[in-house]
Amino acid sequence: MAEWRERFDELMMRLEQERDELQLKMHLAKAEARDELARLDAKMSQLRERASRVDDEAKDAFGDIGDAARNLVNEIKEGFERVRKQL
Repeated sequence: MAEWRERFDELMMRLEQERDELQLKMHLAKAEARDELARLDAKMSQLRERASRVDDEAKDAFGDIGDAARNLVNEIKEGFERVRKQL
């Protein structure tokens, strides 16, 4: 009977250790996702700021700015996808 109990206790200890490791990994992944989201938020603010600088006189130049903005938008979208995969 004692042998069964020892095996059971050992199994439970290994399961609890694995659970604890997974919980830690989830916590770290969430922190990484929060950091990534904060970086993306900063890029969105940068995009908004750039767009607000474009006034009526600069509309002709918007084509050049538009390419840079599209690249930034794509970068932000890809970042959101990375965050989704982390969660």
